[in-house]
Amino acid sequence: MDRKLVTSGSPYEAQIGFSRAVRIGNIIAVSGTAPITDDGKTSCPGDAYGQTLRCLEIIEKAIEEAGGKRENIIRTRVYLTDINRWKECSKAHSEYFSEIKPASTVVEVSHLVKSEWLVEIEADCVL
Repeated sequence: MDRKLVTSGSPYEAQIGFSRAVRIGNIIAVSGTAPITDDGKTSCPGDAYGQTLRCLEIIEKAIEEAGGKRENIIRTRVYLTDINRWKECSKAHSEYFSEIKPASTVVEVSHLVKSEWLVEIEADCVL
């Protein structure tokens, strides 16, 4: 089966050894996506809403590069470093997916790779 690897240019992809997204057949899996700017900095420091939107923008771009679109997302997993900020994150998620409404999980984790990251998101798609 053909395998397509998508990169976002994040320095962490080479360092850790992963692809932003992988497509096999009609499935696209998007790796945990942090709120990183194009120049490698943290987007929207201290702003869970803004960081969530940035993660979702990166995810959508990776899905499009793999041949899919936002509407193909069937599941998201949202990792927060402070579960008390779930409403900020969920507001952004809800706006982004107002029509799609994928299955979703929101959980608290103790840390992400960088301390200023408040959120990291994964997504699964079926084309």
